[in-house]
Amino acid sequence: MLSSIEILILSIIQGVSEFLPISSLAHLVLVSKYYAFTNQNLLIDICLHLGSLLAVIFYFRNDLFNFIKNRNFLIKILIGTLPIIPVGYIFYQTGIINQLRNLEIIGWMSLIFGILLYISDKSKINKKIDTQFSVKSAITIGLFQILALIPGVSRAGITITSGRLLGFNRFDSAKISFLLSIPTLFAASILGIYNIYKEGSSELNFLAIIAVIFSFAFSYLTIAIFLNFIRKFSLKIFVIYRIIISILILSFVYL
Repeated sequence: MLSSIEILILSIIQGVSEFLPISSLAHLVLVSKYYAFTNQNLLIDICLHLGSLLAVIFYFRNDLFNFIKNRNFLIKILIGTLPIIPVGYIFYQTGIINQLRNLEIIGWMSLIFGILLYISDKSKINKKIDTQFSVKSAITIGLFQILALIPGVSRAGITITSGRLLGFNRFDSAKISFLLSIPTLFAASILGIYNIYKEGSSELNFLAIIAVIFSFAFSYLTIAIFLNFIRKFSLKIFVIYRIIISILILSFVYL
């Protein structure tokens, strides 16, 4: 049984890394291996993602609730989510997702896509999200998002990267990334809940509720701080972090 301290650690990792371009899945896998979390069960995983989902919905509540005004934009966000859902389902059902969860893949993906993030952040074009975020842009970013199924790539990282490559500024790229996370996290949560129901092996408990609350709190703070940060600074700090952690991981794998 996971302890409250382990729930806190996993909640911090989920809340912080889900929305930063550093790969939440990679960090959850790494920390679980390091601390030997023997029972990081499906229910806790779902609660961690549910907390992040509620946080991004609450943060962007004005955009979401004002559907009539933002209808076209939000429909494009839904369209951008379509590519990852069937691929993610196939990866999950076939067990491919578990085969990819190893340190070597995490290390190389963190390095390669960290460098790609750096290259994309050099983009000087500043398209307007209100007028130039087209269906084609949504589908392109959605196709890139499929790569986030590989640990180490980072869903936030690859969607921000693709947004920058398409010419959107850092803030708008991050906003697109955050909003794209809503249907993705929702779909993952529904799949997880279905599997819990099918197995009949998990019951809602105090630690699960705590996981939702902690994940929500850390996710919300991360979104607010990150959006404020990228209004003023580049993404270089995250590129450096990814390179450092990838070197450490690959050194551990090969040395």
